[in-house]
Amino acid sequence: MDSSDSPSDNTNLFLQIVEHPDGTITRPFVPLSPPNSNPPVLSKDIPLNPSHDTYLRLYLPSAAVSENQKLPVVLFFHGGGFVLFSPSAVFYHGFCEAMAASIPALIISGSYRLAPENRLPSAYEDAVEALSWVQSQAMDSASADPWLQTHGDFSNFFLMGSSSGGNIAYHASLRAMSMDLMPVQLCGVILNQPYFGGVERTVSEAASENDRMLPLRANDTLWRLALPVGSNRDHAFANPVKDGLDGVVGMVKCMVIGCKGDPLFDRQKLFAEMLEKEGVDVAKRLDGTGSHAIELFMPEKAEALFKEVKAFVYGA
Repeated sequence: MDSSDSPSDNTNLFLQIVEHPDGTITRPFVPLSPPNSNPPVLSKDIPLNPSHDTYLRLYLPSAAVSENQKLPVVLFFHGGGFVLFSPSAVFYHGFCEAMAASIPALIISGSYRLAPENRLPSAYEDAVEALSWVQSQAMDSASADPWLQTHGDFSNFFLMGSSSGGNIAYHASLRAMSMDLMPVQLCGVILNQPYFGGVERTVSEAASENDRMLPLRANDTLWRLALPVGSNRDHAFANPVKDGLDGVVGMVKCMVIGCKGDPLFDRQKLFAEMLEKEGVDVAKRLDGTGSHAIELFMPEKAEALFKEVKAFVYGA
């Protein structure tokens, strides 16, 4: 990988977070993209919880409109270490546009409250609220959003997340097990390079001091800002395998995607193995190479990811 493939140390957004003595932070500037009303993928924003300033960005391939097509529905959560970004961030907006067209699927990109202003489990609570919103759309077609009413196949619904969004999707899927989502049928969970941690370093973490995408000091900072005050990286939010996975029996099928070169790779591999031991149907895609979030910077890696997601969603 050359210097054009991922951010340099000088431009790494996580290293540009400024912490202040009062516990607040200043976030680096991230360009935003507005919703798009032009083909090939339409998008729009829908408020979720105004009191939390959360919203959903919907993506609909225009071909589905012209062909009056029903599509799988994917509720997606972006990455950013629980501290940065939103569905409007230019790279996640572009990613969801491309994914909606490639699968194809109706993508719902959910925002969530960020840390440290709102530490975990706030993001999990926002994800559950998004799940409940999807169910409300399926239950009341008269007042449902017209895109979902006409083009959403609620019998083919998936949770997905990248990085910290993968962590959120996992925890949301556990909470979904105690929810009656009918008539929505949660068919699977897609965890792309899910963000997990722990006090004891893995080999891939120990080698990441100068990682271009997720250097070790940034990784530690993100967890310190995101976890409940007084917790360490062995908290169940960060390290679900520390004391054995809890509550996963009966979980729907799950795809875990990771690549060698990601500082989180060892944890993703262990997590997938422990899911399997608990009887979860796991599709492991852990033989690639690259870096953390490489799909945001290399179109060919994004297309390879979309191909895997499409096969998982359509049952190929």
